Amino acid sequence: MSSYADVIFSGGAIYTADRGGRRLVKATGSGGRPADAVAVAGGKIIAVSAADDAELRELRGPDTDLIDLRGRALLPGFTDAHVHPAFAGVTMMACNLIGARTLDEALGRIEAYARARPELEWISGSGWRMEWFERGTPSRHQLDQVTGGRPAFLLNRDLHGGWANTRALELAGFDASTPDPVDGRFEREPDGSLQGTVHEGAADLVGAFVPEPAFGDRLAGLLLAQQHLHQRGVTSWQDAIVGPYLGAQDPLPVYLAAARSGQLTARVRGALWWQRHRGAEQIDEILGRREAGRAGRFTAGTVKIMQDSVVENFTASMLEPYLDSCGCQTRERGLSHVDPDELREHVTALDAHRFQVHFHAIGDRAVRECLDAIAAARAANGRTDHRHHIAHLHVVHPHDVPRFAELDVTANMQALWAAHEPQLDELTIPFLGPERAARQYLFGDLLRSGARLAAGSDWAVSSANPLRAIHVAVNRALPDSTGPQAEPFLPEQRLPAAEAFAAYTLGSAFVNHLDDVTGSIDTGKLADLVVLDRDPVAGPPGEISSAKVLATYVEGDSVYRADSL
Repeated sequence: MSSYADVIFSGGAIYTADRGGRRLVKATGSGGRPADAVAVAGGKIIAVSAADDAELRELRGPDTDLIDLRGRALLPGFTDAHVHPAFAGVTMMACNLIGARTLDEALGRIEAYARARPELEWISGSGWRMEWFERGTPSRHQLDQVTGGRPAFLLNRDLHGGWANTRALELAGFDASTPDPVDGRFEREPDGSLQGTVHEGAADLVGAFVPEPAFGDRLAGLLLAQQHLHQRGVTSWQDAIVGPYLGAQDPLPVYLAAARSGQLTARVRGALWWQRHRGAEQIDEILGRREAGRAGRFTAGTVKIMQDSVVENFTASMLEPYLDSCGCQTRERGLSHVDPDELREHVTALDAHRFQVHFHAIGDRAVRECLDAIAAARAANGRTDHRHHIAHLHVVHPHDVPRFAELDVTANMQALWAAHEPQLDELTIPFLGPERAARQYLFGDLLRSGARLAAGSDWAVSSANPLRAIHVAVNRALPDSTGPQAEPFLPEQRLPAAEAFAAYTLGSAFVNHLDDVTGSIDTGKLADLVVLDRDPVAGPPGEISSAKVLATYVEGDSVYRADSL
């Protein structure tokens, strides 16, 4: 067996996690000297040192690939702790509205897609934005004008609602007499007829009528999404919904096929979907799915519970009522999809079965209900290492901030949302009021309280680019924003760059139970690495999003490489 390295990176800034795992720091080699080189063999890091160390020189063999970083940065590969690649990939191949800047542009895309695909029975896709429409609710009549009489159903970019045209509602058999499901709502016109926007469980009902894509198309979509993530430096992720949702098919068979064939190059943990209209009777099924859901780099040891929805349509679960457009208090407090008493029982049972629980909680009441459920599991089962985490955390009551550290619950951030933009400024803040508006995305408070932070994109809800999300976590403003939107949103909640990068590397690796093998650049760990064109950790905070991924490696194998490397 050769004692030489397969790859040696040298001549750049090398970053790893500090001893506490909460921030990225520059690596050191023997004798405490700054490290500017990393050697890889057999998929693992075998040396981190100065390039002129004797140890490193001895690892250079005739076939070693020598990569000169030329002053650029080598970081642990990013781990996305909350993302939907299987869904995103299919969306990229369907009627894709992601990135459309205006309603007119979106309608143009829909019309062009419909004309180009006359063979399709339904027009389906995703990516429309709530701020394009009054009250955030599009009308079926607008969609009728561009779909040529065929049924059409398009999911919102936040995946909590859909937009159906008249023909789709007719085929589904839904009309003014159709009651709202317990976990959703049909928007209605003044005469009671269906308006075209469907929320949560109502979107599930409509989505069930959309024809399923062929398995080969779903596999192609997953692989397209995987390449999209690798190009952004992502080497591992947690898929936040592995199960049927809003008409989208269960991605578990697709993941297993990709893993068994070796096409799944990322390390993926699947969060098995908790069907919110059912109860404890589904646990046996979930246990079976966990057992079956193991292949290659894929595991399924997590359960995803969506406890509420989103603020913009008043379905996020709040402790106090929402305000109306005049600033007066309403009676609406949103939805808790799982009864809080039952949630405590279910989480205690899942914890006893050694599942990690991945919660969706947007409103402050939902966050509290999730924390209460974990506290109940701790009281019943004792401390475990299942690494429960709560994603989104849009509004958190100050009393609940210290509970994350006390209960050892990871705060799973989607930092890209913590900035002024129309959906926040127009559809959220006015209906929360000033006191609650000051409790949004409390990342700084969570960090200072001792909470462990992880990070994810929620792509295709928002950009998959970790550097954009980290930029917002550090600056509390979107890259290249101008005017009022350039003002930092709650700037006291900024994160230092080192902590924000750690959340997207070792913090998320911890959530995925991978921190012992990846998430930092240390001898013995897997060579899951990303090369950036500059050092964004030590560079100006306002330039973090300008950094570019030049190469991504999984176990030392290149899964993405730009021409400029």
